[in-house]
Amino acid sequence: MKIAIIGGGPGGYVAAIRAAQLNAEVTLIEKEHIGGTCLNKGCIPTKVLLHAAGEFENVNKSLKDYGIMVTGAELDWDKLQKRKTIIVRKLVAGVDNLLKNNKITKIMGEGSFIDKNTIMVKADDGTQTIVDFDYAVIATGSKPVIIPIPGVNLPGVITSDEALSLDKIPSSMVIIGGGVIGAEFAAVYGTLGCKVTIIEMLPNIVANMDQDIVAPLKEKFKKKGIEIYTNTKVVSISESEEGLRVNTVSDDGEKSFAAEKALLSIGRKPVTDNLALENIRVETNRGAVVVNKNMQTNIPNIYAIGDAIAGIMLAHVASAEGIVAVESIMNKKPSIDFKTIPYCVYTKPELAGVGLTEEQAIQKGYGVKTGVFPMQINGKAMIEAEQEGLVKYVTDGATGEVLGLHIAGPGATELIAEGALAVRLEATIDEITSTIHAHPTVAESLHEAAHAVHNNAIHIPK
Repeated sequence: MKIAIIGGGPGGYVAAIRAAQLNAEVTLIEKEHIGGTCLNKGCIPTKVLLHAAGEFENVNKSLKDYGIMVTGAELDWDKLQKRKTIIVRKLVAGVDNLLKNNKITKIMGEGSFIDKNTIMVKADDGTQTIVDFDYAVIATGSKPVIIPIPGVNLPGVITSDEALSLDKIPSSMVIIGGGVIGAEFAAVYGTLGCKVTIIEMLPNIVANMDQDIVAPLKEKFKKKGIEIYTNTKVVSISESEEGLRVNTVSDDGEKSFAAEKALLSIGRKPVTDNLALENIRVETNRGAVVVNKNMQTNIPNIYAIGDAIAGIMLAHVASAEGIVAVESIMNKKPSIDFKTIPYCVYTKPELAGVGLTEEQAIQKGYGVKTGVFPMQINGKAMIEAEQEGLVKYVTDGATGEVLGLHIAGPGATELIAEGALAVRLEATIDEITSTIHAHPTVAESLHEAAHAVHNNAIHIPK
């Protein structure tokens, strides 16, 4: 069985390795960097910057609470950038080694379909390679959306790609879009001394998450001096003495914001335009490849995964979809449970959620019962001087089934795995309360929040 995979990101390379494990003959085609956007321009490098920003905040503020006095702490931006590059290169090399160990053929270049069994790969030097296959998996990822407004091409207007590698920390930045990416860059630059303003069209920032856990982040941003304007639309960008001026309109009227940099962070769109999909008549919708539950397109031997299908644009989702695609090809009858996908924001406090938010559960007709426990009274959070946040369970009042878990606070992105497992197993809140959690841990707050569903939390005053 010959399987060709176009795209070497977390969806593509995981699919390639799983296919090789199943004894397929695998060719992986990558246009730019093994590891894709996530490893090279997204998940990993942003978290390097976020972690550094968090440590910088600890040195300049939180350590004082421990009685540790540090003076003269400065950030070496160039050194941080070098550290980011080193980590990325190590991880890319690791993936490359995995491909070699699994005897996967790697071809660098841009792939496009000649027909439903043939791909042409064109390298940067013009060299062309023909790849024949029995099955193909499209895993070409996504790129930032550029809003069609006047001034969007001015110098100083950047995307997340450029925001990762600025030569210096700007004095001010307007972030257009308050989703996950916008919030994370606000956390980075707002912590490192940049004056940050977030402009969001929707009523809330990080709108896809339960707003009870977003509230502590908004409060933290406010304390940092990060300004947030919601229900506000950017209509143009113009030049100014400060560099740029971002012009907006809202119900309150027109308002302009001066900034050295303007970061476009309004979402991403599939990269499918150079695949020559018309040659094989693969169905698309607004550039996204249309697939069934097995990641199969309307052409039986062509599959697609990850951001290319414009579903849930997360690296771990792309990896799961990649496994589903190749296991389907190899007749393994896999499945994917989209109810158990964790959503994470690596700010401080960290945010994480899985399953239904309270609002979503109500919309679906559940008689919702919730349990909330504040990090403020968790001993381990207190020890770590990270008390902003809370834990919130969303449950079915009739059955006690855990419908969702939402966390803001230290280690939220790690702790959410417990919630994902609970939702996957359709666990009840009583099963959570009967499971002993270690003391002292932040995880105890999950146990307390579960008890709070029945108003039995031990450490919440009546």
